[in-house]
Amino acid sequence: MSLLLMSDTHLPKRAKQLPARLLADLPRADVVVHAGDWVDVATLDLLEQRSRRLIGVHGNNDGPQLRARLPEVARAELGGLRFGVVHETGPARGREARCAARFPDLDVLVFGHSHIPWDSVAPGGLRLLNPGSPTDRRRQPYCTYMTATVADGRLTGVELHRLPPRPAR
Repeated sequence: MSLLLMSDTHLPKRAKQLPARLLADLPRADVVVHAGDWVDVATLDLLEQRSRRLIGVHGNNDGPQLRARLPEVARAELGGLRFGVVHETGPARGREARCAARFPDLDVLVFGHSHIPWDSVAPGGLRLLNPGSPTDRRRQPYCTYMTATVADGRLTGVELHRLPPRPAR
C-alpha cells in the first residue's frame, strides 16, 4: 500500500495551488494523508476527488467549514499498522514521550503544524512523521511532502520529497 503524506498547504495564502509534482503523485497513492491547515475548502474537495482514499484532519488555521468536515484526530488501520493523524503535537522538546503517552494505541502518528519535516521513533515504538509543507517552507530550505509504503504490518520506504523553489510572485 502506497502512502502520500502532506500537511500545512495553506492555500491560497501561501501558494495559488498544490505543486505539480505532488499532484502527479496523487494517482499513484493508495492513501493520501493530510495533517491539517488546509485553509481552503477547495483543496479538500480536490484531494477527495483525486485520491483513492483520503485521511485528513483540521488544523489551527482551518475555519468552520473545514472543521465541520474533518476531525481533530483521525485513526485508520492501514496494511496492518494503526495510524493516527493530528495537526498539533506541541513543542519539539519532549514530543516523542508526549505523543507516546497520548496515543498509546498507535504504530504511526502523522502530524503537521511546524512545517518542519520530522521522522523519529518514540520509546515504545511509535513512529512520528511530519511531512513538512509542500507550499510554505518557513525556515526550511525546501517545501516538502513524504511518501511511504505499508506492507505486512511494516512501514518502509519513507521518503521526504524536496520540491523545487516556486517562482517569485
